[in-house]
Amino acid sequence: MKGDIILLLKKRYPEYVSGEEISSLLGVSRTAVWKHIRGLRDQGYRIESRSKVGYRLLESPDRLYEHELSGLLRTELIGKKIVYCESVDSTNNLARTLAQEGSPDGTVVIAEEQTGGRGRMGRSWYSPPGQGIWFTLILRPPVNPADAAKITMVSAVAAARGIREYTGLAAGIKWPNDILLSGRKAVGILTEMNAEIDRVNYLVVGIGININVDRGQVSSELAAALASLEEEAGRHLSRIELLAAILNDLDRLYREFIDGNFSQILIEWRKMSVTLGKLVKVTSLHDTDEGLAFDVDEEGALLLRKKDGSVRRILAGDVSLR
Repeated sequence: MKGDIILLLKKRYPEYVSGEEISSLLGVSRTAVWKHIRGLRDQGYRIESRSKVGYRLLESPDRLYEHELSGLLRTELIGKKIVYCESVDSTNNLARTLAQEGSPDGTVVIAEEQTGGRGRMGRSWYSPPGQGIWFTLILRPPVNPADAAKITMVSAVAAARGIREYTGLAAGIKWPNDILLSGRKAVGILTEMNAEIDRVNYLVVGIGININVDRGQVSSELAAALASLEEEAGRHLSRIELLAAILNDLDRLYREFIDGNFSQILIEWRKMSVTLGKLVKVTSLHDTDEGLAFDVDEEGALLLRKKDGSVRRILAGDVSLR
């Protein structure tokens, strides 16, 4: 209901909308309208009211509220259930709990802040309030566990495409799970799986997007590695509009993946890759190798041509561009 009221006020701005009209359009009492308006004001919305005239929205808070996001989504699956939190230790942790409790395919878990955000290989992910988009998807694809790694590539294409469409920036994908801007990391993706031998029970896909992270609050090493979307774009960006753009893209791509069209998604991944055609160093838990990253195969593995001409197929690891 709050989302419907906000969308109506935004659509009619700068005009006022009477309580009677809102009541009629939404099929609720004028008392209910007033209570929702009061609730929206408590959430930080500046809503002007004039006796016998109505309500007018003057300012919206920079929050990733469910009722705001729902109004921007054009999805069939992703975001039909949205869980919003001011602060959590990790959206992946909360999503995993919700998945175990039966939350449906496409559930989105969003937080303004993560106090214990995680990246790959046990690294921490700096997630301060209001400076990024920190969210996790619960997915239940009808695939074998061996195919689950492809979901990370699907998510990377959606994130890169959404950033390109919304900001105009040339976001590029670094295998396996990073989005880069000007050679620095703007987005990280962490996919975790719960599965049996022949089926995936659920995946949680955590995505962290640096919007305007304060470099003064992090180490000099981390500050040099981070890309800020607002800094790169040279303008203020709406976090919720960018999130909606990514989720709308992800909904289409995820359904394509389920329908067996991963090869088409892989074509787009290759076009946006900043890894292919580059000399790289790949570090895994067990060893380090170097060579030319010349392609990815149909399973999403990186193909590395070494100095001796042999080809190594890499399923997991950290890539450094040489």
